[in-house]
Amino acid sequence: MNTHYDVVVIGAGVCGAAIARRLSAYELKVALVEKEVDVSFGVSKANSGIVHGGFHHSTKSLKSKLEVQGNRMFDQLKEELHFPFERCGILVVAFSTEEMRTVEQLYRQGVANRAVGIELCNRERILMLEPKLNNDVVGGLFAPAGGIIEPYRLVFSLVECAQQNGVEVLLNWEVSSAVDQGSYYTLKNQKGETIEADYVVNAAGLYTDRISALFGAEEYKIVPRKGEEFLMDRNAKAYTRRVIFPVPDPLSKGTLVIPTVEGTTMIGPTAEMIEDKEDTTTTRDNFEKAFYSARRLVPAVSERDIITSFTGLRPTIAGDDFYIDYSRKVPRFIHVAGIQSPGLTASPAIGEYVKHLLKKRGIRLVEKPDWKPSIAEVPRIRELSPFDADQLIATDPSYGEIVCRCENISEKEIVEAIRRGHVTLDGIKFYTRAQMGRCQGGFCTYKILKILQRETGMTIDEITKRGKDSFVVTSRIGELAVGATVEGAV
Repeated sequence: MNTHYDVVVIGAGVCGAAIARRLSAYELKVALVEKEVDVSFGVSKANSGIVHGGFHHSTKSLKSKLEVQGNRMFDQLKEELHFPFERCGILVVAFSTEEMRTVEQLYRQGVANRAVGIELCNRERILMLEPKLNNDVVGGLFAPAGGIIEPYRLVFSLVECAQQNGVEVLLNWEVSSAVDQGSYYTLKNQKGETIEADYVVNAAGLYTDRISALFGAEEYKIVPRKGEEFLMDRNAKAYTRRVIFPVPDPLSKGTLVIPTVEGTTMIGPTAEMIEDKEDTTTTRDNFEKAFYSARRLVPAVSERDIITSFTGLRPTIAGDDFYIDYSRKVPRFIHVAGIQSPGLTASPAIGEYVKHLLKKRGIRLVEKPDWKPSIAEVPRIRELSPFDADQLIATDPSYGEIVCRCENISEKEIVEAIRRGHVTLDGIKFYTRAQMGRCQGGFCTYKILKILQRETGMTIDEITKRGKDSFVVTSRIGELAVGATVEGAV
């Protein structure tokens, strides 16, 4: 017999996770289905990690409404879900009178959007706010409510809270067909497994157009906007107090200098419209363009500080606004499509918005009296004082076993990630930051593999980087068995 749900949310990125958590507050049977091996492994994993300030988009757009509303929800969410978040503020930097006219327009938009504390700055003020800026700056805009966040940690926390309140998460579950049975849908995956849903929320990121077609709903095309990002060491001189934006152009918000919430510096993203939804390659040409643009903002930016690069794909749609609405073609089907920047910022508000759409379509919402908005906080050894760290190690010595030296990550934190279902190298990386430091896993990967074997019972050749066929090692390398090869590599 098929499992029957009141609501199935397709896609476990930041929007799907926020929607699932919001619905978990009601007496509903909810499933969050994801085609990847872990949550946040789609669009959300390669996000710039910025909580936007509410000035880039017109007051008339749904983007602006949800961006400003979502921004205001992050302080409470941080208290409840314990993800890294800081309101460091955003600067938009102008280098000419013409650029200042654009900045003034952004300021007026921000005021109209009721962005908190937005300020128009002269040269002296903007250099006081960020002394590392290029001295050629003539002025700019300051949005103090803007901030920085670890996007994958946000997704993990939202999902953990949803699960705590009864949401079922189905991973490696790619929807391959859907049939309207009159009062409910039957969904089938690539393995032939089926589930039933009274209502479906399509939050499938780059693949919302494909999911919509499977259900016979509205036709539209999602076009990826490719953005390459470059991560620099935490000791980079280019680390700034604020997120630094250039004056935007018609295609994108430009190449930024981003102080990440964990102390590194990120340069990017680039912006390139492509057709391939799987193209995550990086190029030397875009690297050079990104660093040229970033140095114009902050001259201390140096290629010598780079430790890795990656690519994010943003799901764009015609009209360039979010498409969040119920279907006019099929019943009980909600679109959450075209969620590009500022989608991360808007995600908590998108959860609320979708809840109201479902209510509009007839779903009965009864609040759970025992709903728990908070999850337990996992101690992070790098965040503790020496005294508190010693006390923690006395209660559990595995906190004193440092696995990742670059980021100061303990064995206990690796184990906690695994016990919460993150059983790939990338899943552990995003949950703990192990492998994210200067050596990019050169010293800690072997230790993580051994812990994964011990905690899950997997053999070394079953462990993957990010699921599917991304095996860390093959069953044999040359004439040597895998176990011997890995031991010998240490």
